[in-house]
Amino acid sequence: MCVPASAFGSVADAAAALAVAVALDLLFGDPPNRLHPVAWMGGALGVGRRGLCRGGRVRLLVGGAVLTLAVAGAAALGGEVITALAARLGMAAPLIEGAVLSLLLSLRGLVAAARGVAAALAGGDLDAARVALAQHLVSRPTATLARDEVASAVVESVAENLTDAFVAPLCFYLAFGLAGAAAYRAVNTADAMIGYRDGALEWFGKVAARLDDALNFVPARLAAAALVVGAAIAGENARAAVRVLWRDGARTASPNAGLTMAAMAGALGLTLAKRGAYRLGDGRAATEADVSRAVRVFAWAAALTLGALLVLDSLAFFLRGGPAPLGII
Repeated sequence: MCVPASAFGSVADAAAALAVAVALDLLFGDPPNRLHPVAWMGGALGVGRRGLCRGGRVRLLVGGAVLTLAVAGAAALGGEVITALAARLGMAAPLIEGAVLSLLLSLRGLVAAARGVAAALAGGDLDAARVALAQHLVSRPTATLARDEVASAVVESVAENLTDAFVAPLCFYLAFGLAGAAAYRAVNTADAMIGYRDGALEWFGKVAARLDDALNFVPARLAAAALVVGAAIAGENARAAVRVLWRDGARTASPNAGLTMAAMAGALGLTLAKRGAYRLGDGRAATEADVSRAVRVFAWAAALTLGALLVLDSLAFFLRGGPAPLGII
């Protein structure tokens, strides 16, 4: 359960850290991979996969579990060390934590990637759109995707990543500080890299996939609710978002990803589909013009989520009468 609590024991400090994190991400986006902690996590997972992804089912299961938990543990330790160092700086601590937290978010990068694919589609370059989609947004094969399938994949990615790249990191930061947010991003990255039902990964990535499902359970539902309200503010169809969310939200293999995608499909009046996997919504096929609509709903949902989490953090602070031990409820 995501029960927000300031890592600093102060609502003002939590708000300052989140404001810094979101502002830096929106202003500068993702740094180069050599400076990006999520890229470091991915590098460690890649090395571990090459060394451990072999043998029978038990060996694969244990190897994948050890790799996932080791990288998540290292990420959590790094977050804890930074928190301890930041605490020595007094009033500057929220600024330091916010700067590091910004590296665990991806608002500007996600929107830029989505708009880049849409621009390629609008320019008639389907091949370039497919390549950009595969490089920045999805792991599915893209070489044979039709124009509407590319547009659908972009809208799906925008919706799903509201959880992965924003809501969940904020939840885990407010509940458990930088250590929690970093550990979450490590597990989420492991799921993205090895959490597939494909050959050896069926067992090697099983722990990563199941752990990611568990960690995203509450954040995904908060994100889906935010998309419904965001759709209403953005002038889209909030009623249809609720209807399709309720009807189609469980139609994906993931217990979480389908919720935000279904809400977005209903809000925009689209059918979002992945070959052989799922079909969400009952509207027309997606086009590149729908990407900007999806981004607008996404932006409102992100802003609403940020505000709601800060309100919950404030309530938790005042209900407990001050800071809780270790900043955790």
